[in-house]
Amino acid sequence: MVELATTVHEKRESGHHLQSGSSSSRSSKVASTVSSALQHSEQRVGVFVDVQNLYYSAKNIYNSKVNFRNILKAAVGSRKLVRAIAYVIRADVKDEQNFFDALENIGFEVKSKDLQVFFGGAKKGDWDIGIAMDSIELASKLDTIILVSGDGDFQPLVQHLRRAFGCRVEVVAFGKSASSKLVEEADSFLDLDSGSGKFLLRG
Repeated sequence: MVELATTVHEKRESGHHLQSGSSSSRSSKVASTVSSALQHSEQRVGVFVDVQNLYYSAKNIYNSKVNFRNILKAAVGSRKLVRAIAYVIRADVKDEQNFFDALENIGFEVKSKDLQVFFGGAKKGDWDIGIAMDSIELASKLDTIILVSGDGDFQPLVQHLRRAFGCRVEVVAFGKSASSKLVEEADSFLDLDSGSGKFLLRG
């Protein structure tokens, strides 16, 4: 794994907090790098990727696709990767299986569920509960949990993992669309907006 070489946000004991308003004020807080004391080679890491959240963030902000390979490398760094799980929704669209196969080739364990279509045409597809359950079940085997999502619904999960299990919890997401409360709760934040495009697939 390559060493982490991009900007992240570290929580400060002095009590500095991100403002929930503009994305520009949020980005200004993402300016420090992770100390080597906080990331070491013996640290056991689990990565949990909310694929839908990243997919739509990249599509809506950059009209682009996500480079999941580079995200995994940057998030893990030189630490010991125990599990990397990508959570996807099956919607029977073109090239869907090729995308899932590509995730597996990168090194992800892919968990999928079908898109739910309700009477009247309403659709639902998310892995919030599944991601929460898996991360809690694996927490005792991990030193650091990396949540790749900007969904604010995960704030209580991050809080629980830190308090109940003593795990370090890092959040990885596109800062422009990430929940400020989620970012604030995490021990560190890797802002995918600050990677000079290396976390996107062009074309």
